[in-house]
Amino acid sequence: PSSSPHMASSSTPAVSSPIAAMVVSSSTTSSLPRIGLGMAALGRPGYINLDRTTIFGDKDSRDVNVMQTRANTVMDSLFSSSTSKSTMPWLDCARSYGLSEQFVGEYLRSNDIAPSDVYVSSKWGYTYVADWKVELNAGAPHEVKDHSVENFLKQVKETSAHIGEYVNLYQVHSATFESGILSDARVHEALHTCRKENGWKIGLSVSSTSQDELIREAMKITVEDGDKLFDSVQCTYNILEQKPYNALVEAKEANMDIIIKEGLANGRSLRHPKLVQVAEKMGCKPDELALGCILAQPFQPRVLSGAVTTEQLESNLGAMDIAERLKTEGDLLKEVMDGCVMDSETYWKDRSALAWN
Repeated sequence: PSSSPHMASSSTPAVSSPIAAMVVSSSTTSSLPRIGLGMAALGRPGYINLDRTTIFGDKDSRDVNVMQTRANTVMDSLFSSSTSKSTMPWLDCARSYGLSEQFVGEYLRSNDIAPSDVYVSSKWGYTYVADWKVELNAGAPHEVKDHSVENFLKQVKETSAHIGEYVNLYQVHSATFESGILSDARVHEALHTCRKENGWKIGLSVSSTSQDELIREAMKITVEDGDKLFDSVQCTYNILEQKPYNALVEAKEANMDIIIKEGLANGRSLRHPKLVQVAEKMGCKPDELALGCILAQPFQPRVLSGAVTTEQLESNLGAMDIAERLKTEGDLLKEVMDGCVMDSETYWKDRSALAWN
């Protein structure tokens, strides 16, 4: 993929904090980061990942200060690891991930991180409405979708206020046929204008059993001069949900930046016996293997970690080495992918049943 307008320059920024000092060496990176930190589970007290209570404690012990401190600790680990590996740290937010943009913006500014020394992506289209609660009344939503041009213009201002100078990529959050985003020329024009005025890449994220159809439809959308509207797609793909494979290959061939979310299936993939078996055979951790299987795919994706502890993040980052092994060590990749794949309808039905915790 082509470099972002905010990727590193050849000049060395002034250093005025320990974290800023850490990232100077990463400013020479020439490609987009392969593993980033998704803030979905760190920017708000509740999420659908399994076993959050084991990590965070009960639902009443997750006030804003507690969650921001935890987020800062994991971001510290990301920047430390990026320095040691000479890679660009990458953070992925969304307007609906609670206070994720606020947490990231305050962290980067307080540590004097230059925009050239970090890659930041965010999303618009959902509004967080859970009022910092873990559990809501039955049927009450934690976030509300609105893909209208009016909501885009509102949320892009909010994003700009929190992290504007850092944004590299701005994405439609969970595009669907029903939301109208793929056929609304007013929104397309507004997104294209945002790209021209801010220098941000424009992407979309997709979910559901229709991910492949959504990707193909999004690839058809053009703006003035015939340019493609979307530079990237963020898609759910993992050892369990593999239906979008062909569409992701096609998107890569069309020079789209491929980003994979929910690479551990909200923790569900880690319980699969085949994954555990092959991980033991390879002498690695299940999460390293699960993410490594994604990174080894021919559509050359970038992958988001959903880590909420430094230990989880460090383990997730080990997936890069496992991906390289999978490319050369026989049929282990095929063994995992063939042995773990689920029916897509069943996958999404099971996901919809996950409780916020």
